[in-house]
Amino acid sequence: MSSYSKSASILANNRRWIPGGVVSVNRATQPEIAFVRGEGSRIWDADGNEYIDYHAAFAPHVLGHNDPHVSAAVIRTIEQGASLFGSGPTEHEGRLAELICRNAPHVDSVQLLNSGSEATYQALRLARAVTGRDHVIVMQGGYNGWHNDVACNLMTPLSALGPRVTDDEYPFLPISAGIPEAHSKLIHPVNFNSLDAVRAVCQRYPVAALITEPVLQNIGIVHPKPGYLQGLRALADEFGFVLVFDEVKTGFRHALGGYAALAGVKPDLAVYGKALANGYPMAAIGGRKELMDYFVHPDGSKRVLLAGTYNAHPVPVAATIATLERLMEDDGAVYRKLEQLGASLQGSIEESLASLGMAGTVARQGSAFCIYFMDHPPVDWHDIAQNHAFDADSAMRLELIRRGVYFFPLATKQASISAAHSEDDIEFTAGALRAALEKAAAVLHPAARA
Repeated sequence: MSSYSKSASILANNRRWIPGGVVSVNRATQPEIAFVRGEGSRIWDADGNEYIDYHAAFAPHVLGHNDPHVSAAVIRTIEQGASLFGSGPTEHEGRLAELICRNAPHVDSVQLLNSGSEATYQALRLARAVTGRDHVIVMQGGYNGWHNDVACNLMTPLSALGPRVTDDEYPFLPISAGIPEAHSKLIHPVNFNSLDAVRAVCQRYPVAALITEPVLQNIGIVHPKPGYLQGLRALADEFGFVLVFDEVKTGFRHALGGYAALAGVKPDLAVYGKALANGYPMAAIGGRKELMDYFVHPDGSKRVLLAGTYNAHPVPVAATIATLERLMEDDGAVYRKLEQLGASLQGSIEESLASLGMAGTVARQGSAFCIYFMDHPPVDWHDIAQNHAFDADSAMRLELIRRGVYFFPLATKQASISAAHSEDDIEFTAGALRAALEKAAAVLHPAARA
């Protein structure tokens, strides 16, 4: 697959009207491919090339593209005349809120939004209102949205970040221009998996909230060490900050109750998105009732504003209810299938790595996985930045795309299996990955391949 002429034409036209030609800068890739159709586990580009999709639009498509049950619910909602009324309650938003609360045992009540960034923004505002404090702890290598408080310290070059710090914070390093300097005084990035660093920050500042993905999934798959999330819960209780789990990626992809349910740890607040609606714009914030009630606090000086014209739009609400219905079927049969497919592909990848004599590891959580060219699963961003072979990773991804398997072409980005993937898809992918790993090996050991 090497012909992308129609994709190039679409991008060139878009650049006349859109800065960069794409409406989210994270979608700018090499190769520059314009996709036009998705069905199940497959996507097609403007030039007619077909791919087995593991990007899943940054992971929302837990059921696959255009799942029939979800699409039918959306069509039915439109045909029944549902519209955006913008006044009063609707029956369906109540139904959806009930489904989320019943499936997430740590969520007493919930509010509905349109994107993960909106949800994390509201979580931090709520935490500050509840505690009367301003300082926030975030994770180096974590991603919690685009707003000023959290748009920092993602895939930071070590030349800017400096050596690993396990008992203190890193400098606030924004990933966007236009963030006021004042935010750098309030936001404290620490290493994932380091409880000592969290304690040090709490001893120095009045911390309102700590926000973290319970599994870092924007730099692949970085699991919490045993006891880490439990330790965060204990520190939140000790120092009085609000523990926020950003489950925009982990929630409803790994379990109906999110990763918190799997870990047995109860955050004060949790935010959801992506897999919650299988590709439709939907997000949620939920948690302890006494916190959530600040959105309707009778004292106006304490009330946290939550507003949005498109919150709980009937189309994404219908899609979300239908998605949860599918995820709930047969006591979570979808999750059992995803685990089986994930384990099968992981085994094939590990066999290929071993037969090629490559140092590599597959970090996986259910349907989400990432291949690292290092001899152990990563524990934090420093571990990846120091030990992972980024050039080999990029070579692998480009070869996969050439062979009709779409991994997002940026090193360390997770791959996501959907319920629409078949065993044949996994078998084909395993073969393509074997060839792609050979390309990666040539990058790692060029002399041996000369």
